[in-house]
Amino acid sequence: MTRRQFLRQALPATLGAAAALTLCPAPAHAQAPVFPSKPVRVIVPFAAGNTLDTSLRQVSEVFQRNTGQPIVIDNKPGGAGIVAAQALMQSPPDGYTLLLTNTSMLTINPHTFSKLPYDAEKSFKHVTNYLGATMVFAVNAANVPPNTMAEFIAWARPQGGKISYASFTAGNSSHFAGIILNKRTGTELTHVPFNGTPPAVQNLVGGQVHAAILPLLAVKPHMDSGKVKVLAVTSPQRSPLMPGVPSFTELGLPEMEIFIWSSLSAPAGTPDALVARLNAEFVKALKTDEIRQKWATVDFTPLPTTPEEVTRFIRAESARWGEAVRISGFKVSE
Repeated sequence: MTRRQFLRQALPATLGAAAALTLCPAPAHAQAPVFPSKPVRVIVPFAAGNTLDTSLRQVSEVFQRNTGQPIVIDNKPGGAGIVAAQALMQSPPDGYTLLLTNTSMLTINPHTFSKLPYDAEKSFKHVTNYLGATMVFAVNAANVPPNTMAEFIAWARPQGGKISYASFTAGNSSHFAGIILNKRTGTELTHVPFNGTPPAVQNLVGGQVHAAILPLLAVKPHMDSGKVKVLAVTSPQRSPLMPGVPSFTELGLPEMEIFIWSSLSAPAGTPDALVARLNAEFVKALKTDEIRQKWATVDFTPLPTTPEEVTRFIRAESARWGEAVRISGFKVSE
């Protein structure tokens, strides 16, 4: 058989077989499940019932509308956030467990604890910054004559350590904010720590301490009643909840621009693709008018960022707080 004869006989059969193949469905390939395909757990380093729980439930409503999956809150308080951090590190890096990290856990603990069960740089893969809240510098209205920050500094400076300020705990941002203020203004305010914000507010109102650096929302009712005077806020601009109170930045003290912040972090081994997916969904929720408006009433500011931006932010915050810790000489007793 010649080559021409072979082609004449074989070609129709070949074409027929090819046509038949095109009519047969291709074998189904296994489809990767859409992420998320089940609820996402967020570990919170505080007891149940705090305002962060409320904020997460509000974000969960938007997250579930967009993804079909809810956010499950898992409260694990204790140990300056260490208990919650350990719970995250024991979770699979599959994108379904996140940690609501905070100022102390990532940027203060590494400088105050001689030993931690986690590495602030290596144990986490950050998804996005989450929220910021303002602190205020408040004074007892009956015991402190000054009505402005400049007057307070001039009044306190010559009195050395006789003037006290309260914080909501030792070794936290409200403690070290006072260290930064002392360094910047030449005052020597004496730190008086309390076990939480409520007792700190109570002692400020009662006059047991002269001043306090505390969350805005905790102090505002007592400012409204006239029992305390708020001389400055730590947010970059004036707060809509206290429009008559200047910011430290406005007063020429930008070092006192301090947010009490939280971010969302995953275990270090979480694939970048899942981190990017989580970032997209949380950023989408945090940018909604719904969240912005609800949070404004409790002095929460949404802080959506890229993973790279939140990582840079945390490193800068760590350097700032590390310097304050060094100046104070404070170390956790272990």
